[in-house]
Amino acid sequence: MEKQNYITPKGYKRLTDELEQLHKFERPEVTKLVAWAASNGDRSENADYIYGKRRLREIDRRIRFLSTRLDAALVVDPTQIKSEKIQFGATVEVQNENGITKIFTIVGVDEVDTAKGRISWQSPIGKSLIGKSSGDEVLVRLPTGEMSYEVVTIVYLPIE
Repeated sequence: MEKQNYITPKGYKRLTDELEQLHKFERPEVTKLVAWAASNGDRSENADYIYGKRRLREIDRRIRFLSTRLDAALVVDPTQIKSEKIQFGATVEVQNENGITKIFTIVGVDEVDTAKGRISWQSPIGKSLIGKSSGDEVLVRLPTGEMSYEVVTIVYLPIE
């Protein structure tokens, strides 16, 4: 059985928009280019044909991937969650053992953006935080070693 793909409403919309773009615009344009290139004759040395076919395969592969991800999607709206514990969609402020504060938002694997503090619920930090409450100590095993965090605040906000 395939795993659920937890995702926020914004993340789901981004994936469906990309799928629609590929289906309605990019694939038809590349198909026209390949048909035109094929009509020019010798396909073995026809760069437009060769690269067009390659691009079609890339588009089709991405369409299959997106379709699979969307079929398994379970959309979770963080603004609808009322919990004192950390769950998918939570924005969490933590403080490490050195007194450095970080803010993480727990999102789906298709929405990760570490520069904005968005981490996957399947990441080492995300897995360690799930189920914790304010004031709890969390020990996270990272590739660079272990890091201890204290959960400072937990809020459920819309994710932009």
